[in-house]
Amino acid sequence: MAEISSPPSHAAGTAAANATANRLEVVTFTLGAEEYGIDIQKVQELRGYDAVTRIANAPDYIKGVVNLRGIIVPIIDMRIKFALGTPSYDQFTVVIVLNIGGRVVGMVVDSVSDVITLTPEQIKPAPAMGSVLDTDYLIGLGTLEERMLILVDIDRLMSSDDMGLIEKLAA
Repeated sequence: MAEISSPPSHAAGTAAANATANRLEVVTFTLGAEEYGIDIQKVQELRGYDAVTRIANAPDYIKGVVNLRGIIVPIIDMRIKFALGTPSYDQFTVVIVLNIGGRVVGMVVDSVSDVITLTPEQIKPAPAMGSVLDTDYLIGLGTLEERMLILVDIDRLMSSDDMGLIEKLAA
């Protein structure tokens, strides 16, 4: 009899594992009035904003580089990258250190809110905006009660052609 009851418990365990696997755990952060989310598995650490070493001829959104325990890390200001106004740096400003494809990159955000888990039902597709807004870097919109999160595919954003300079800076 034990053999007969074994497969159902295994199937139940697999179903539970699949439900967990479909969930997306995100770190939420703010840029201006909007709230964004990125996959927590890409986040290496959170740090306060420190002075950076500027790189000549780098685009405005690349603030410079920092030495993080012997690794030279390019720092990208997402407020400038997304054209969300002039950034201001205060005690709430955070650098999210990401590990993307073996590269370490820091992104400056206004603040980090929390870590949340979204179910597939809470993730809606990004609306088609035509050429007005590039939605290639969006996973979709996360809904959580009254909150709406813009879910960013950070891999695609950081490895995109316009961010290709990161490869040159980090090399």
